[in-house]
Amino acid sequence: MMPVFAIAFRRQQYDTYILTDQTAQSRLEVVPDRGGIITSWQVQGRELLYMDTARFADPSLSVRGGIPILFPICGNLPDNTYTHDGQSYTLKQHGFARDLPWDVLDRVTHDKVSLTLGLSSSDQTRAVYPFNFQLEFTYTLKGQTLSLQQRYINHSSEAMPFSIGFHPYFLVLDKPQLQFEIPSTEALDQPSQAVQPFLNVFDFDRAEIDWAFPQLNSQVASVSDLSRHTHITLNYSPQFSALVFWTLKGKDFYCLEPWSALRNALNTGDRLFYLDPGATLDTEVNLTVDFT
Repeated sequence: MMPVFAIAFRRQQYDTYILTDQTAQSRLEVVPDRGGIITSWQVQGRELLYMDTARFADPSLSVRGGIPILFPICGNLPDNTYTHDGQSYTLKQHGFARDLPWDVLDRVTHDKVSLTLGLSSSDQTRAVYPFNFQLEFTYTLKGQTLSLQQRYINHSSEAMPFSIGFHPYFLVLDKPQLQFEIPSTEALDQPSQAVQPFLNVFDFDRAEIDWAFPQLNSQVASVSDLSRHTHITLNYSPQFSALVFWTLKGKDFYCLEPWSALRNALNTGDRLFYLDPGATLDTEVNLTVDFT
């Protein structure tokens, strides 16, 4: 008899872990070596994430697809630069966690299926971010829900500033068939910094949409795709104070991203976390799909 919960291992360009829940017919692919990224999430045989496989195969390019991890910043910094204690550091867009290899710390296949990955500070990270940290992320399949639990630990002798986020790429074949429930009445156009009223509608004729929602009135957002008969709900812990929506015309994805702070927080201090020495921060994001 096939086990209800299982974790398989596939060795290819990047070693891949495949989590399955037979009862829910759900499946998750995780690639620790490529930034601890989730590359595929399927429920009832249906793929929910977009993946640009050509970019993924090129280690010199950032991944466009799956669910990249954002740490220790979300978005970019002016000239990719920030200052700490009078010293200037260079940190590229979305930070370094999505580019570094993560370690597999734990696997669970009893009563549920989950994989725990870890990333610790190194000489490489301290050159651009002078703090000692440990990250532990647990990915769990629970029926039609994907749970992303995160733990951030500061091993430095001083408070550690950072922001966190995820950058999920959802697969879409017909964007006008999307219906949104984003818990905000105004949007910030990130390139122009213009603030405008938001009525849960986007103009998909635009070449690019890059909007932030800095004032959320709920910890729940959802998107219905009438053409694929899917309804995806995001639940995120209160530390995620903003959402970002991003898409490009002609590409089969949209991103709805939970962020704890907006761009340049490492310089402005706006909503930046300052984790005390020895302290731990626990956060969670859950994605649930329903079929309509």
